[in-house]
Amino acid sequence: MSEDRYLTFALGKGRLANKTLELFEQIGITCEEMKDKNSRKLIFVNEELKLRFFLAKGPDVPTYVEYGAADIGIVGRDTILEENRDVYEVLDLGFGKCRMCVCGPESARELLKHHERIRVASKYPNIAKEYFYNKKHQTVDIIKLNGSVELGPLVELTDVIVDIVETGSTLRENGLEVLEEVCPLSARMIVNPVSMQMETARIKKLVTQLREKCQSKS
Repeated sequence: MSEDRYLTFALGKGRLANKTLELFEQIGITCEEMKDKNSRKLIFVNEELKLRFFLAKGPDVPTYVEYGAADIGIVGRDTILEENRDVYEVLDLGFGKCRMCVCGPESARELLKHHERIRVASKYPNIAKEYFYNKKHQTVDIIKLNGSVELGPLVELTDVIVDIVETGSTLRENGLEVLEEVCPLSARMIVNPVSMQMETARIKKLVTQLREKCQSKS
């Protein structure tokens, strides 16, 4: 493929983007434009390396990548699983580590054990459905919440929640605990399938460089 073509990256906004740019700098990929906090630009370019970057809300990153608006995306595994887009997951970047868990009061443990029909609150209804229906073979009613899902069991809207757990301090403060682990999470690199075919060499080189850097840290 022509070296004139830009490789375009969609980065999940916030801490994820900052950590990604730090990692990229360690392998010689910089984008000075992105360091200007006052910039109103939406797309940032490194002309020398023929790279373009833009920031997007996490759930939108797999969409940009699936439709080819971005060749490569950096986003949390929770978002990849929830959005379920047609993308290749090529690398675990090793930061942003946490867990997706089923949480609730201790009393809910028995309901999970005996596969009773329960109500589950989550910002991640697809992940919750996949876990309960396909892994546990337990019929549940899933209620999508956008705010503090911990409220679900506290106000008796639901029996348990499925949510991301980092330290567990919010759970403990509200009398809840981790009852089951759904899956480990971290930042991942995803690639558009067509881009992978067209830009195989460039993308593989990038993945190799990043993998070596990530392994040297772990």
